[in-house]
Amino acid sequence: MLDLARELLPLVRAGTSVAAVTVTHVARSAPRGVGAAMAVTADATVIGSISGGCVESDAVALALSSIADGRARTAQFGFTDADAHAAGLACGGHVEVIAHVVDAREPLVLEALTNAAADRPATLAVVATGPHAGRSVPVAALRASAPPSERGLLDDAVATHDSRMLRSAYDGADVLVLAHAPRARLIILGAGEHAAALCRVGAASGFAVTVCDPWETLVTAERFPAADRLAVCAPAEFLASIDPAEVDARTTICVLTHDERLDVPAIRQALSMPVGFVGAMGARLTVARRAALLHEAGVSDVDLARLHSPLGLDLSGSSPDEAALSVLAEIVASRHGGSGRPLRETTGRLHRNDVPVPAHATAAAGCALPEQARP
Repeated sequence: MLDLARELLPLVRAGTSVAAVTVTHVARSAPRGVGAAMAVTADATVIGSISGGCVESDAVALALSSIADGRARTAQFGFTDADAHAAGLACGGHVEVIAHVVDAREPLVLEALTNAAADRPATLAVVATGPHAGRSVPVAALRASAPPSERGLLDDAVATHDSRMLRSAYDGADVLVLAHAPRARLIILGAGEHAAALCRVGAASGFAVTVCDPWETLVTAERFPAADRLAVCAPAEFLASIDPAEVDARTTICVLTHDERLDVPAIRQALSMPVGFVGAMGARLTVARRAALLHEAGVSDVDLARLHSPLGLDLSGSSPDEAALSVLAEIVASRHGGSGRPLRETTGRLHRNDVPVPAHATAAAGCALPEQARP
């Protein structure tokens, strides 16, 4: 729900009747994990998705029922493997959801949506079972009421901005802790055509993009309309000016300046920062010469091993947009530990949010009609 805050906040502030349907549990394969949400208004306008289309129509019906009487509802969506195959469905998992009215009169809801819409950290705890299902409760209250075994999950959700389901955490009821992280930062050094393409692709993928280049004529809003920030200065100086609190392990720095006088000091500075990914574009001869210059500048072998260069996965594309796609693919693979291989050449589950089907589950797949819906 918090990921939909920019669209959702104006609606609830205007008094529009809207319900959120949020995933509380995933078993086996499903496109999205715990915390994935969609919002539905009284006129059946849909914002977001919980499954990429497999169960959306049933989720809409569930949301409209909650809007009609103001009561939260839970449901399970799934098929057996045989039924899923017969229906021609590609998914193979099981999801549980809660649908509840989003009430802007609740201070906790309004605060969380406001912070998330402003791209600030946000956390919201929603009771998921029992007579108070759908009600928001203070996260601080959970620290006192949750069993010791669940407090670690609560701390993890807050620290990593990752949604979690806590069992028996509030007066014996389960609680869904929704967490929103500010967008990961993508800092692009250089403002050529490859940088413009990477800015477009990166912004569309959810990054907060910064572009820096010494040439003022290149660093313009017209060339980089999707950028959150534009900076005109030497790349190394710009990196040195960044507050360490503004970068983290999710931050990516890509050096696309194509000038070793700018590349070398920028890469050296980037490798000294607590960021998760540093990459530099260049031909193999350029990469080898640049590595030698970085060694001469005092960069250790350990730090140099962190540099992704030549930058990008081998997609054999040649246009700036194709190059940008290959760069972003390497960034995503690096962040999540992906192999970069075609999925048809791999084995095992496709979605990292998969968990085994619980013993009490009555279905084994997640792309179909609701097995049960209870008020």
